[in-house]
Amino acid sequence: MPVPSTRKLSLAIVLAGCAAAMPAKAAELSGPEIRQLIGGEKVRLSTPFGIALPLHYRENGIVVGDVSGISAARMLAPREEGRWWIAGNSLCQKWPSWYDGRQFCFKINSLGGGKITWLRDDGASGTARIGP
Repeated sequence: MPVPSTRKLSLAIVLAGCAAAMPAKAAELSGPEIRQLIGGEKVRLSTPFGIALPLHYRENGIVVGDVSGISAARMLAPREEGRWWIAGNSLCQKWPSWYDGRQFCFKINSLGGGKITWLRDDGASGTARIGP
């Protein structure tokens, strides 16, 4: 059996170390997993402005967004109630006036520790934290 060269062995060690340092791949959630994760919970969407926008996903399919305490969001209706539901393996929601009343659906990936990533059906994406 041939002995690997020192250069090949060094490269293998470096690559193995890089793979170990990489975060685990986010796990895409199924529809039932999404419902279990967010039903009855507050989800805080991270924004590029460093503000977390709170959305409360009630068990009855109502989602409440309240940005009245966030001065940068005064251009929006300060509080709105929309609808949320699961369609296949996506979280869908529709607001009366936010987003011009358009319906959007999201793929949700769990990062663990109450953190998620989302990918909206129009290509927008981001992160959020679940809990108080």
